[in-house]
Amino acid sequence: MKNSVKTIALDADDTLWVNEPYFQQAEKQFCTLLENYLPQHSVSQELFKTEMKNLHLYGYGVKGFVLCMIETANKISNRTVSLELIDEIIAIGQELLQKPIELLQGVSETLERLKGKYRLIVATKGDLLDQERKLIKSGLESYFHHIAIMSDKKVNDYQKLLKHLDCKPENFLMLGNSIKSDILPVLELGGYGGHIPYHVTWTHEQHEYDLKHNNLVQLKSIDGILNYL
Repeated sequence: MKNSVKTIALDADDTLWVNEPYFQQAEKQFCTLLENYLPQHSVSQELFKTEMKNLHLYGYGVKGFVLCMIETANKISNRTVSLELIDEIIAIGQELLQKPIELLQGVSETLERLKGKYRLIVATKGDLLDQERKLIKSGLESYFHHIAIMSDKKVNDYQKLLKHLDCKPENFLMLGNSIKSDILPVLELGGYGGHIPYHVTWTHEQHEYDLKHNNLVQLKSIDGILNYL
């Protein structure tokens, strides 16, 4: 890896800054609103079903999450949900969009060490406007050569990204918290992956694995990658 990597891509949510705990907090608020119809754990299950059903329509991000909460509330209540409750759901989403940016430990220091030595890019899923806002508020924008807000992170999505960057897989390193989205597709293409686990992971991104690969490094925190470059 040390002499091969030229471009380093970093996931954003729960790799550069806190994200999933905010979503889980918002989901808990939603489940509390609907507990007169179903127990909270059942509301959560229904919401996840709705999210998976609509993922191909809405993609990833807060806006799709809000639409799924509204649809779930309508379904659970047998179309009797009040407009006041809908307003409360929208307020949950608006609050989520205005959460502060909390950088994870070691992020700024690591980017400072990598800057100028590698081409750094952000490769993340989510809503375009929201991710751009978070990047600006993070103060990290100046470190990156390119920002890729991806509709998904499958093999063909990374192929398109590599083609756009004019980068060979063997010169590409992806750092992220999701084995499913950040690591496996890149390894399949012949690139390098650095897995940085985060203590909270969205159910859709959870992946049971006992993965051993010559191009994979397991890290405890982002600054651990400096030992391999």
